[in-house]
Amino acid sequence: MTIKHSLGQLGDYEIKQLKVFKAVTECGGFSAAEALLNISRPTISIHIANLESRLNLTLCRRGRGGFALTREGEVVYQQTRQLLEALEGFRNTINNLSSTPSGKLRVALSDSFANDPRCDFATIINHYARQAPDVEVTVDVAHMVEMERKVLNDELDLAFIPYHRHLEGLDYIHLFSDRCYLYCGASHPLFAEEDSRISAAQINAIPLVHAGLQPHEEVYQQISEMNLAAISYHYETRVALILSGIYGSFLPENIAQPYAKTGQLRALCPQTRHYSLGVAVISKRSTQPNRARSLFIQTVRALHRHGKPDAPY
Repeated sequence: MTIKHSLGQLGDYEIKQLKVFKAVTECGGFSAAEALLNISRPTISIHIANLESRLNLTLCRRGRGGFALTREGEVVYQQTRQLLEALEGFRNTINNLSSTPSGKLRVALSDSFANDPRCDFATIINHYARQAPDVEVTVDVAHMVEMERKVLNDELDLAFIPYHRHLEGLDYIHLFSDRCYLYCGASHPLFAEEDSRISAAQINAIPLVHAGLQPHEEVYQQISEMNLAAISYHYETRVALILSGIYGSFLPENIAQPYAKTGQLRALCPQTRHYSLGVAVISKRSTQPNRARSLFIQTVRALHRHGKPDAPY
């Protein structure tokens, strides 16, 4: 017997179910989607069950083997992405017709940038919110590669990132450059040694915590012969690993400074063991108007127009 799949009008409730389905799929399961959706797992299950009943399709398998989409679920997921992107595009187009910016603005930052005075993020938000009080601003913290991908895929409008490359399709506003030095903790064997007595072999033998990214040339020259022993993207966790006395890691000087002042960290051979890292605001190069995003970019440029050094790359 042939099963017929008929879908009538789509309302707000069906759109909500599709958003839940999309979130569950991208999180890889019901449990992982709870925090993102801010609803309980039983509620998520009800939404998915109702959607499957509405479509007369089994969209996913869940059980001991884990979460997996069915063949039909794959198709529905792809169509859901296209539908929600089209709705967001429609919403942006309509919002751009108003006299003042409205709608949503999605921003992400790498860790520590929100409160870094050189970013001046609080002042940017102050100026922006006064000019665009009707815009709903969403701010999150994410990994550099994830932010690049999301901006290119229109999942984010802007991101504040440490950068070491220029990707096709992205515009960059250089904010400042960081000088990164190699640090060890107070209980590390080299902490008390004079730099003149520390050999390259000793430096290279230190178990190094690195970001886990494809390094640019200046970083590669520093770490290519070192003992790459651990991966941590976020600076806060890198500091903790350095303080263990086991690991060393490169950190921006301003991140390490509070710990260096109290004698918990020190830079090893800073004359030779350092590299530069740029910080920038990225946005997608696009011909589609977005007044909320454009105003934010104008605000960033206005507040960072004076006294900034050239980008390192």
